[in-house]
Amino acid sequence: MATSAPQGGERTFAAVDLGASSGRVMAARVGPERLELHEAHRFPNRPVRTAGTLHWDVLGLYGGVLDGLRAAGRDAGRLDGVGIDSWAVDYGLLDADGALLGNPVHYRDTRHETAVPAVHAAIGPDQLYRVNGLQHLPFNTVFQLAAARGTAQLGVARQLLLIPDLLAHWLTGAVRAEVTNASTTGLLDAGSRQWAGELIDRLGLPRALFPPLCQPGDRIGALTTEVLAETGLAGPVPVTAVGSHDTASAVVGVPAATDRFAYVSCGTWSLVGVELEKPVLTEESRAAGFTNELGVDGTVRYLRNVMGLWLLQESQRTWAAHGLPADLPDLLAAAAQVPAFTALVDPDDARFLPPGDMPARIAQACAETGRTMPSSQAETVRCILDSLALAYRRTVRRAAELSGRDVEVVHVVGGGARNTLLCQLTADACGLPVLAGPVEAAALGNALVQARAGGVLSGGLAEMRALLRATQDVRLHLPTPGAEAGWRAAGERVGLAG
Repeated sequence: MATSAPQGGERTFAAVDLGASSGRVMAARVGPERLELHEAHRFPNRPVRTAGTLHWDVLGLYGGVLDGLRAAGRDAGRLDGVGIDSWAVDYGLLDADGALLGNPVHYRDTRHETAVPAVHAAIGPDQLYRVNGLQHLPFNTVFQLAAARGTAQLGVARQLLLIPDLLAHWLTGAVRAEVTNASTTGLLDAGSRQWAGELIDRLGLPRALFPPLCQPGDRIGALTTEVLAETGLAGPVPVTAVGSHDTASAVVGVPAATDRFAYVSCGTWSLVGVELEKPVLTEESRAAGFTNELGVDGTVRYLRNVMGLWLLQESQRTWAAHGLPADLPDLLAAAAQVPAFTALVDPDDARFLPPGDMPARIAQACAETGRTMPSSQAETVRCILDSLALAYRRTVRRAAELSGRDVEVVHVVGGGARNTLLCQLTADACGLPVLAGPVEAAALGNALVQARAGGVLSGGLAEMRALLRATQDVRLHLPTPGAEAGWRAAGERVGLAG
């Protein structure tokens, strides 16, 4: 293929961004005053259930990554680097020969929940939190591994690689664990930012299972000769560790002007929190369900997982399967006409976690708590959005209270930034300005870390965010005067007061 040298200090980086429903390879052209992003290739991410267990089709994802790198290189003429981010907690196991031992199990598989009592018997939840700082979620890697104890697969495993680390291994041959994603496993010490060896021992897991850690910006390796041939790229093409947890990259992609901001990284999940310099490991923080995940440049993502647009996505899927209209713009337009607080649920109710008939579950949750049940698709959508906005209000306020961080603005990034109704409801609920965008915050954060590692950019998060503000569009939503009192009262009724 034809290649050309970078001009004017600008280079092209491939940001591989894998979500729970689709993956994409984004090509970013980056220079000191330029940050442009376009989608080179998108491919589905379809979980597969076999023998009663829900798996990821990780080989299909890897094939999509190769196709995307080929397309990005063809469009740009050359690639100057690759970085990978994805969802957290799930992993693949390799045997002594480096072969993958089966497809990774999906975090929504129900087997993980069975291991929670065994882990807490070995180390109590309060003590566990003082080590890993994580919100209790039954699918965290620590519980997944406990559920797999005694299996033949884990018995012969010699290496554990989280999803982005596994794909980077296949691209480069290197074995590393990037720290922002490793921090979601429950097996990393939030204070030292190292594997928690004593905890691993107490759970009866071999320390050798966990690879050496690397930091965002570290070079993992370069595309192998085989991968170069497969993609038609001209080497060498470095693969750089980025914030490989997609939320870590998304927070880099928040165009904040000061540190007094909260973020809602809004997609299938909503990650709601603030950026700190050190973790908050108090008992009050644990009881409030907050997590301390590691971020880029030594930061901490102090946040809470909220169920997110999964509620809406599963509702659309259910309606489409029953032959009902499921076009999102039409649903949102109809929902905007529904009076506020017609129906409300706690979006973090555990019944909403697995795939299934979400509208029926929402109606059931309303009925069980004596609240009005949605009677139409529009009312179901409005119920979801009002409930999410209330959850965001509660989480932003609690994050500020527990961390001592003042919050003056809320940044909504990710796919939810397109949802103008949700963004306005969030501004009204929080009583704060909401800046919506960029939608592709994770891919942008991925590319910025690569560009800095490659010498195209300099400085820290403040300088990278200044480039975002100069080059990316955001939309301002101001809170409706007098609206906050109604949201406060609604939150008290549904147990989501903030």
